[in-house]
Amino acid sequence: MDSWAHYLDQVLFAVLPYVAVFTLILVTIQRYRAQRFSYSSLSSQFLENRQHFWGLVPFHYGILTIIAGHVVAFLIPREILAWNSHPLRLYILELSALVFALMTLIGLLAGMVRRWTNPKIRIVTSASDWIIYLLLFVQIVSGIYVAVFYPWGSSWFSTSAAPYLWSLVKLNPDVSFVASMPHMVKLHIINAFLLIGFFPFTRLVHILVIPNPYLWRKPQVVRWYGKPKETAGGGA
Repeated sequence: MDSWAHYLDQVLFAVLPYVAVFTLILVTIQRYRAQRFSYSSLSSQFLENRQHFWGLVPFHYGILTIIAGHVVAFLIPREILAWNSHPLRLYILELSALVFALMTLIGLLAGMVRRWTNPKIRIVTSASDWIIYLLLFVQIVSGIYVAVFYPWGSSWFSTSAAPYLWSLVKLNPDVSFVASMPHMVKLHIINAFLLIGFFPFTRLVHILVIPNPYLWRKPQVVRWYGKPKETAGGGA
């Protein structure tokens, strides 16, 4: 049993990460070369805007903040541990992360409900959209579960997850950092790699090109053409 568990850990935490990143790079390049115009969010906002807004805003603010927090903890784990050495600062960091995670979940659920209940939106929703929704749902819910039942994640991320990720970067994966972690934590990590691998097959690729052009493109002039409305007296 121990040997089987060790083999499974090697596959999931030492092989899967490289397969995911390799797929991300190759498919992203190939898709951009062959289907450049598919690099769009394919927004359905013009079909329905109210629900779109209330799902889009909390989801984007939440997920961008959560991702930024993970990146910071990965890059400067010692500084995070120093910050957490004071209980009040630790509580603020953990509570803030949980709030943004809940925002992300609320936004995601709003988007899922919108795509399922609105006939116009459901027509333009593909199988890949539902797969990415499912992966995001698992990722967010597992993250919230970990935050609630295995608290002080910012500290153990810095001491365990960050060294494991750095071992992947150095092409010398050390799964011992994650082998003893709870199953829900492992699910969170594995699902993250699945998200990375599936990313280039979805509309999320627009992140790679949007909003970058807005930083340097020239101002656009928009003109509307139409018949002028008649005045109250019937004049032109």
